[in-house]
Amino acid sequence: MTAEMTAGKVWVFGDDIDTDALAPGLYMKGPIEKLAGHCLEAIDPDFAANVGHGDVIVAGVNFGIGSSREQAVEALKYLGVRTLVAKSFGGIFFRNALNFGMIAVVSADVDRISPGDRITVDAASGSIENLSKNETYACDILPPRLLAMVRDGGLVEHLEKKLARAQIEDAGQ
Repeated sequence: MTAEMTAGKVWVFGDDIDTDALAPGLYMKGPIEKLAGHCLEAIDPDFAANVGHGDVIVAGVNFGIGSSREQAVEALKYLGVRTLVAKSFGGIFFRNALNFGMIAVVSADVDRISPGDRITVDAASGSIENLSKNETYACDILPPRLLAMVRDGGLVEHLEKKLARAQIEDAGQ
């Protein structure tokens, strides 16, 4: 799998999941391990203990609305979530997801995806393949520049790589 294409088991959540549910304020001052252990517990108390590396969150409208806390994405990433599919995202949350190296795509077909389904998401071509149901759905395409950032691991890593390449090029001149 490439950064453009990810695969995993689906966790389904509804509409209006806010960043307080993803990163509960009570645990914000602690280490990421503690915060992640409480991710989404108000909605699914078993989520943090059972989510697996590479799993995919599928949600309704306004996933990640609320405060701009980037720890909401950090907690998901710490737990192993690599891909987010929703009908819509909170704007800052969406950008935070990409900045932390996660695929986040919008799809109108999320209601056709069930908990436990195995899906692949191809953000470069704009398609979601449901391997469990043998169905294909459309999703937004992420532009090459954002896919490059995700491939590099996120915004900071991407900028570090670009700076290193520029320094090598400057040294060679």
